Amino acid sequence: MTAQLSGVEASALAAIDECAIGQNLVELLAVPSVTGTAAESELQHVLARQLGRAGMDVDLWQMDLDELRGHPDFPGGEAPRTEAWGVVGGTQHGGDGPTLILQGHADVVPPGDLKQWEGDPFRPRIVGDVVHGRGACDMKAGIVAIIAALEAIRRAGARLRGQVSTHFVVSEEDGGLGAFGTLQRGHTGDACIITEPTSGALMTANAGALTFRIEVPGRAAHGSTRYVGTSAIDAYLPIHHALARLEARRNTSADPLMSEYPIPYPLSVGTVQAGDWASSVPDLLVAEGRLGVQLGEDPAKARAELEECVAEACAGDPWLSAHPAVVTWPGGQFASGRLAPGHPLAALVGDAHADVTGGPRPAERGAPYGSDLRLYSGADIPTLQYGPGDVRHAHSPQEQVSVKEIVTVTRALVLATLRSVGTR
Repeated sequence: MTAQLSGVEASALAAIDECAIGQNLVELLAVPSVTGTAAESELQHVLARQLGRAGMDVDLWQMDLDELRGHPDFPGGEAPRTEAWGVVGGTQHGGDGPTLILQGHADVVPPGDLKQWEGDPFRPRIVGDVVHGRGACDMKAGIVAIIAALEAIRRAGARLRGQVSTHFVVSEEDGGLGAFGTLQRGHTGDACIITEPTSGALMTANAGALTFRIEVPGRAAHGSTRYVGTSAIDAYLPIHHALARLEARRNTSADPLMSEYPIPYPLSVGTVQAGDWASSVPDLLVAEGRLGVQLGEDPAKARAELEECVAEACAGDPWLSAHPAVVTWPGGQFASGRLAPGHPLAALVGDAHADVTGGPRPAERGAPYGSDLRLYSGADIPTLQYGPGDVRHAHSPQEQVSVKEIVTVTRALVLATLRSVGTR
């Protein structure tokens, strides 16, 4: 410890049940809560029960999808779904103190090629101190840390001056419908900590990401006379090269928070589909990808740059100039977001981390991916990300997290929470 702890802080730290942290993570990982699936809803109900056992008032509700999708600020979505559940837990408001939000998302991405996994991705595997499984890092470890911190504060008998509000949300992976719906329901606060995996750093900003689709026309013909047709694959190639040049232009300079990344704002084509018969010249290619949004950039400006890039590539090509590609924007639409420079939330969480590790205050960084941070900061709630796990393991068959790291984050959350809302 680098600072003198108050009596209630020391009692709350001593009340952390480290064995329960690993056990709860294993329990949550066994629920295959892939975005948009029934198991995603199942996990929300599991979390609601856990918050109730932790002594919190729980708001568990089914979201009105039609109403949210019709809202002009709806953040988009990619996974098909028929329902979405919100879960918010609240401590009793003891006085005139502020409200701190502790937020995490319950959904996980699909496991992908099962052959690349060592065992079932939804049967968590423990090797020493490390827990392996889909969602371990992104971000069920962060949810476990929130619950463990709140239970420790309750066991210590701390009388809070303000309130702690937990927001457990769905659909973060494909746009942020869960966080959007939670905020639309009126759940708000004075500051927010999202326990995304940050490897001990303070993520005080995140870049945005916009999902795009490019439809490139061709002209069908029999493969034996391909010269009378126009392959949509060949037609796409100048567009692909133009996108690479656009990425280079958009990364010539970056905010200092993003400077450590080789490509702060990547432009990536993730899927390419063309043709429906091996011996036919394909008459349509559909490419989908993500466009990184710079810190502070209007997403409309980023969209316009990509559309202009594609239009210029088409104008310079004999076939595409007469048959231009079409750009649309389906799926998740993540704006960027950031905590105001110098905001005390960063020092509060940084000092809590330093006090439990005996080391320096962690560095402030920006994240190159979209997240719910931008929805909370966009709602005028100062927000940062701080949580267990290394994001390089997220979305991979090597997804894992160290229980020791979850314990460290839990301890820091205890101190940050008590110091944020105050005690009586």
